[in-house]
Amino acid sequence: MKALFLDRDGVINIDKHHIFRKEDFEFSKGIFDLCKEYSCAGFLIIVLTNQAGIAKGYYSEADFLQLTAWMIEEFLGYGITISKVYYCPHHPDITGPCDCRKPNPGMLIKAVKEFDLDITECVLIGDKESDIEAGRRAGIPDSNLHLYLSK
Repeated sequence: MKALFLDRDGVINIDKHHIFRKEDFEFSKGIFDLCKEYSCAGFLIIVLTNQAGIAKGYYSEADFLQLTAWMIEEFLGYGITISKVYYCPHHPDITGPCDCRKPNPGMLIKAVKEFDLDITECVLIGDKESDIEAGRRAGIPDSNLHLYLSK
């Protein structure tokens, strides 16, 4: 099994820093077409997102989960299933180090185990070097790691 791993802020949506309300959430141009293409090619769609705003107290985990449920429904409206959203609610300066905050590969490793993925067949699209480094540390080939900046 293979997956398309997507970062949220900066890839799925325009990064406006610490978004937790759907009114502030603006989908990136072409994201639905991209996901549909990968989904039709047999890839699971999995989101990996650092959410330090939770640790910083900008919004609650419940706020994040509510926005996530709405986002998943929006994708379903385009016929796209998001298999899972993994998130890191930590920030090293507040909660200390963790295995899940990118560039650590913890979220990827969980996904590989949960969905029995062949990591060498997976693709990751992120907007920061920390996303790419997480993919590299998890074993995704460099040719399947893509840096994307939303417009």
